[in-house]
Amino acid sequence: MNTKKTFGIFLIKCIAVSTTAVLLLFLLNRPYRKIDDEKYMDMWGLRMLGNQINNVRLANIGSSHGAYDFVYDTFTESGISCFNFGHTSQTFEYDLALLAEYGDHLDKGCVLLIPVSYFSFNNETANETEAQALSVKYYHFLSPKTMPDYDLFTDVVTNRLPILSAGEELLKLLPKSPFSLTVFAAEETPAEPEMDEAAVAEFANRAAQRFDRHFNNKKEYFLPEREEQLYAIIGYCKEHGLTPVLITTPFSSYYNNPVPEDFLDRFYGTINRIASDTNVSYYDYSHDQRFSENLIYFSDSDHLNPEGAAYFMEILTEEVTELKALISPTS
Repeated sequence: MNTKKTFGIFLIKCIAVSTTAVLLLFLLNRPYRKIDDEKYMDMWGLRMLGNQINNVRLANIGSSHGAYDFVYDTFTESGISCFNFGHTSQTFEYDLALLAEYGDHLDKGCVLLIPVSYFSFNNETANETEAQALSVKYYHFLSPKTMPDYDLFTDVVTNRLPILSAGEELLKLLPKSPFSLTVFAAEETPAEPEMDEAAVAEFANRAAQRFDRHFNNKKEYFLPEREEQLYAIIGYCKEHGLTPVLITTPFSSYYNNPVPEDFLDRFYGTINRIASDTNVSYYDYSHDQRFSENLIYFSDSDHLNPEGAAYFMEILTEEVTELKALISPTS
């Protein structure tokens, strides 16, 4: 009898401890989710679709070249609803997933700009660790149905219960000490109209680093699945009444110069074949001299700064037939 009683008490204690632990886990998870969510601020705009943003008539997908090089102020001021789906290192695979998840918010006839960069048929991420870390954020914005290579365990520990993978970030839940030191980020210095020799040298150095990241230590520049995914994106557009437009954004000469000719031959051969197969327009601004030799338009070797992006959009509205039709549909 004593043995049974002792075992019963032990069992009750085990259940109580387990229940308390689970309850504490869920209680801590709630405030921690807000902290975890801040890591993905670059994608918060997706939550505005169907809320503040509806009936999108102009949008883009793509990696950072899409995220930073397209600005739609002129269009939105004219009452045209626009949206930028671009995010750093985003591949065609995730472009397609985002369209599958949020494409219903795009109007029929919506012009979809599809950036095609030198690394688009491979990956911008430099290694598998980077690629895995990148995929985590999409669990916060894609459903299991549309998430590429969905994994339930990853979903639980990074999205549903991110407290399980918090690690040292758990310390952020502790109250801030009134005596703790606060570090303020330095304000960005506005770009000077002209770049001095030291600035140009630094620009060239960073361009070499970007080239190294995108071209070196990669076994294959053109993965068959990336080409298939681009075909699928165009197919999605046509099936849903969207107007796809392929476009390569401006790059500086410092980024372009070391790119091998045989790579460029295959790159343009691939894009032109896809454009021809699908009857989709392709616009190439990668070597456009209005940008390539004017470093004041760039934040780095292959991304435009806000001034450059605004100028680029002015050019697109004048030269891209699909955008001209969007602005002046009766012309």
